[in-house]
Amino acid sequence: MRLPLSILPPIDSLQKPDTLTAVQAEIAAVVEKITTTPTTELLKDMVDSGVRFGLKLIAAFLIYIIGAWLIKRIKGVLRRMFEKRKTDAAIASFVQSIASITLTIILILITIGTVGIDTSSIAALLTGGGLAIGMALNGTMQNFAGGLMILIFKPFKAGDYIEAQGHAGTVAEVNITSTRLTTVDNRVIIIPNGILSNDVINNYSGRQMRRLDISLGVEYGSSSSETKELLMSMIMTDERSLTIEKGAPSDPFVALSALNDSAVEFIVRIWVKSEDYWPLKFDLTEKIYNELPKHGIMFPFPQLDVNIKNN
Repeated sequence: MRLPLSILPPIDSLQKPDTLTAVQAEIAAVVEKITTTPTTELLKDMVDSGVRFGLKLIAAFLIYIIGAWLIKRIKGVLRRMFEKRKTDAAIASFVQSIASITLTIILILITIGTVGIDTSSIAALLTGGGLAIGMALNGTMQNFAGGLMILIFKPFKAGDYIEAQGHAGTVAEVNITSTRLTTVDNRVIIIPNGILSNDVINNYSGRQMRRLDISLGVEYGSSSSETKELLMSMIMTDERSLTIEKGAPSDPFVALSALNDSAVEFIVRIWVKSEDYWPLKFDLTEKIYNELPKHGIMFPFPQLDVNIKNN
């Protein structure tokens, strides 16, 4: 004969007895109640217990169905919100996944508790497991956090040329745990986001314009005014050189900057579009090398005077 649930001892008392004697006493009390209770009353208790348990199962089922529907709706709301704000796909997917997992765990605990099962031990197990996993994946979690910071604040994006952690290259991909760079010689550099988000990042593509600086030395005796005039002429005849009228912060600038031991140093400063920086630098350097000597302005060699003293 199956025993009615109402005459059984509480589950907690059987799972967590203070001593073996306490368990034996409870079992003896149950046996005594069975032997002294009429059969009709036992059957009635069994029916009542079955009805109550059935109602709990129905309630738990309904709670789970409604909860699953609500979780689905919440995910839809989050997805539409991210799409409206044009949030990065990696951030949107990560947040939706975390929200879905968290809400599903809560729903399962509520459903189990509705049936009448004690969920405190399950919650403790989940907490301990989460703590153990968090400690084991400490470095990975740092990369997750760093990836979120990068994707939210966007210090760079795919296609930017950056320098970080002693490496320079074009950003090929930014995901939730790492950033992939492609160097100028076609090597692939993968940098964890944890250290990347906490270090200095030099983004060469962060602005539409960059200032190009070129330093050059000419021989002593060269005309400074003629040198500046020739340099400015070469700059202004190149359409890639930007002026204030084209939106640059300042016009091209040429000046005598230093009197060194073996050369007179000039500085050239030009604002250019970021994509024109290296092409203009290489072309202008070559043009300076070819044009200045044609006008008698030569580039000096290092000179050293050696005095030999005879004793």
